[in-house]
Amino acid sequence: MLPTTENEKTSLEAHVDLCALRYADLDTRLTKLEAKIDAIDQKIDRFKSEIASMIIRGGIGIIVFLTGALGTTLKLLGHF
Repeated sequence: MLPTTENEKTSLEAHVDLCALRYADLDTRLTKLEAKIDAIDQKIDRFKSEIASMIIRGGIGIIVFLTGALGTTLKLLGHF
């Protein structure tokens, strides 16, 4: 940020000009920050989708494993 100058303290026009520069700088920085936040938000959404998919696949894997183990146990016990 631009520091306050002696000229700005005594001249309204200089003050207005410097405020306009400061505002433009803040606007640019906020625009960049918004873009970064949007990118982070998109990454979080992709991550949540991937985690949900992994949980579903893991659950299906566990069900398949337990079904196979149960079937094998029942076959060994002579129930099939």
